[in-house]
Amino acid sequence: MLPKFDYHAPETLQETLDLLDKLGKDAKLLAGGTDLIVNLRARQERAKNLIDIKKVKELQEISYDEKRGLTVGAAVTLNKLIHNKDVKRIFPVLVEAAGTIGDFQVRNRATLVGNICNASPAADSAPALLVLDAAVNIASRKGTRRVPIREFFTGVKKTVLATNEMVTSISVPTPSDASRGSYLKARRVFGEDVAIVGVGGLLVPNGKSTPEFRIAYASVAPTPVRAFEAEKIFGSKKSLDRLVEEAMPIVMKTVSPITDVRGGEEYRANLVKVLTKRLVHQLWEAS
Repeated sequence: MLPKFDYHAPETLQETLDLLDKLGKDAKLLAGGTDLIVNLRARQERAKNLIDIKKVKELQEISYDEKRGLTVGAAVTLNKLIHNKDVKRIFPVLVEAAGTIGDFQVRNRATLVGNICNASPAADSAPALLVLDAAVNIASRKGTRRVPIREFFTGVKKTVLATNEMVTSISVPTPSDASRGSYLKARRVFGEDVAIVGVGGLLVPNGKSTPEFRIAYASVAPTPVRAFEAEKIFGSKKSLDRLVEEAMPIVMKTVSPITDVRGGEEYRANLVKVLTKRLVHQLWEAS
């Protein structure tokens, strides 16, 4: 049974921000609720007030423009994102990652913004957003700010958000036409399961003989992480296996796998190596 709370259903963004400012730490935002409701029922989270944002039209918008890129509102469901024709065509790595979250029924409720605001180290959308250089648009009654996704996560279940702030949308710049991206996820069972290790990558041709390569990980550190230092290795003219071999020690300094119910530290560390090599070959061979 759920604990008692006061329910609010604002219809405008300003009304939502006013409520957040008034209620502060006693309020939780409800978009899809696929994590929040479960946590409330389990008494892992507490809230005197729930602010349901699904009726706020400004937050239901998903749009794409070649110059401005992709904008995904806070109330846009994962299925709406996945089945958007522009997203499928231009951001396949994001579609691939979002498609591994829960099952079809869950994705009918869950949102992209909710997935990052939950701030789980295993957030599947995070590696894709990291390699796409996405930004998080944040608002409060005092104004707005934009934070690069790489600076958004501050710890396990922690973000840069203040109690009177909310994420209104995520912005994703348009990658070059020839870019290739993919997300690989190791899990205990095929289907609905949290990642043991998630790896997202993007290969970006830049007119030079060696393309830019971006890679990010989920479920192997307190936050989703992008391996910026390891990416530099892939700018040299060497065999792919040699590049992976040189990059892996740097990757392993970036991540910090733990042992939990889904897998041991050593098992996760080995999966990082296996999935990284698999992803590198997959993207280079497709380019």
